[in-house]
Amino acid sequence: MQHTLTFSPFPRSTSRNAVVLCHAMSQPCFPTVTTLSIPFSQLQDKNFDLSLKIEEGFGPNGLGIISVTHVPGYSSLRRNLLHLAPRLANLPKEVKEDLEDPHSRYNFGWSHGKEKLESGKPDILKGSYYANPILDTPTTDTSLIQRYPSFCGSNIWPRSALPELEVAFKALGKLIFDVGLMLAYHCDEYVSKGMKICKGEGLESILRRSRCHKGRLLYYFPAQQGIPDSNSLSSWCGWHTDHGSLTGLACATFTRDGVEIPCPDSAAGLYIRTRNDQIVKVVYGKDEIAYQIGETAEILSGGYLCATPHCVQAPKGEESSGMERSTFALFMQPDWDERLNFPEEVHIHKEIIPSNAALTFGEYSEMLLDKYYHQKQ
Repeated sequence: MQHTLTFSPFPRSTSRNAVVLCHAMSQPCFPTVTTLSIPFSQLQDKNFDLSLKIEEGFGPNGLGIISVTHVPGYSSLRRNLLHLAPRLANLPKEVKEDLEDPHSRYNFGWSHGKEKLESGKPDILKGSYYANPILDTPTTDTSLIQRYPSFCGSNIWPRSALPELEVAFKALGKLIFDVGLMLAYHCDEYVSKGMKICKGEGLESILRRSRCHKGRLLYYFPAQQGIPDSNSLSSWCGWHTDHGSLTGLACATFTRDGVEIPCPDSAAGLYIRTRNDQIVKVVYGKDEIAYQIGETAEILSGGYLCATPHCVQAPKGEESSGMERSTFALFMQPDWDERLNFPEEVHIHKEIIPSNAALTFGEYSEMLLDKYYHQKQ
């Protein structure tokens, strides 16, 4: 599974205007904010100065998220893939078992009930399908596959049971990746105004040459009696930060009995914790691609780009009964062999990373897994 790692945020203020919505007298009130957005036409123009927008969205006072609007072809590719999620989840049990890959800790193929909720219970609410949309086989080196199975393994496609999945998954993943590279270019332009970036060491270069990007198609099974623990803010996805560099997000679709419906609870959705410990609900349009900064990007940019903890709340009440949710995320991350030169002052995981350390992303990921997972067993 794509591991996401929790840490305590630093004080941060948000510069976005917010509207406070009270969803129920018994529930806390959280501001709702719309993501800062960048039109695709500006993003693809390398001469367009987006530094102020990058700073507002990804900088020290930002929410760590920006959406991109009017991406050609995106809406149909999103719809094509998300409509396949229920079909995948409802394949026969033996077919889905053939799509599982325990060796990669279920980081390739089908995964259901393998992850744990914050309560420690197995997460049976959702199923996930993982694949690298850029490379089917990142490497044939058996020693690398043994050492980094979650990065170096090969994709597993249901080519007989659901042949459309491979085409749709790769098409959407590749588009989100290409747009993400454009955004990474403008991130480098912004960061370079505050610190020196050596040739080939910027975010765009690191992500362009990486072989281990990972897409995750998520399907939330319909709950017959409403969603358990839905009063918890993190009932659908626990508080975490992504430890890669840039995460591309597709807006979720909700269906009941195969028919697309609006989300029945306006309080459900993505929540972000700001640096001054404020929690805000974040929304963006269904035809927009949202991108969140990950920990690696924050560390390598010396804090000019900032990751934020986030979670997802499930809908509450009887209206959520029988409702399905489908969504997609692309984790853009450095290559397992990419040497990451950490700055003298490391603000995240400083207890395990020596100052001026040089680690590969694979080594860094293993250190984090040891810290956050092995110690809990």
